[in-house]
Amino acid sequence: MRKLVRRPSPAMIVACIALLVALGGTSMAAATQLARNSVGTPQLRDGAVTNPKIRNNAVNSAKVANRSLLRADFAPGQLPAGPTGPQGPAGPAGAAGAAGPAGPAGLVRAVVVRTNSVSIADGAAGVSLNSGRVSRNCDSNERAISAGVSWSDDDEDKLLFTQELEPTLNSQGQVIGFVAVGGNDSGETETFTVHVLCYVP
Repeated sequence: MRKLVRRPSPAMIVACIALLVALGGTSMAAATQLARNSVGTPQLRDGAVTNPKIRNNAVNSAKVANRSLLRADFAPGQLPAGPTGPQGPAGPAGAAGAAGPAGPAGLVRAVVVRTNSVSIADGAAGVSLNSGRVSRNCDSNERAISAGVSWSDDDEDKLLFTQELEPTLNSQGQVIGFVAVGGNDSGETETFTVHVLCYVP
């Protein structure tokens, strides 16, 4: 008896063609996968690898070349400060600066000498020393700086002494003159003078 073979329907033919196309596409995709380590720097376009394309924690110390990072690559405060280095040698002296402006001229005060004298007779020879006191104040608008004394005879063998020289003060404690006491045992009457240096304040 003869066996009959049925022809496939059109729908079956279309389905088979679609299956073949699908299988062929998968095989092509599998065939075009890149081999390991086949993509290097020349294959990457500038700016192609951006921050969002890098997995978190994918870049670690093992992936960073030694001494490839700069200070600018770190956030402020992330790099600890090193120890203080030794002090360097002193630099050369700089050029002299310009002279400053001249200061105001000082006030020059004239100094005048006021004098007063007293005659002191000789004391009893070998018994006593005759003394005399003399004073001199500056004028009312002046103050005293210092004072000295002198005798009318300056022979070295004459026994003439300065016994006292003290300042005279006003009610404000300012020096306005001097008082001097001299002693005479020279054998003659001598003139004792006080000299007061005065100025206008």
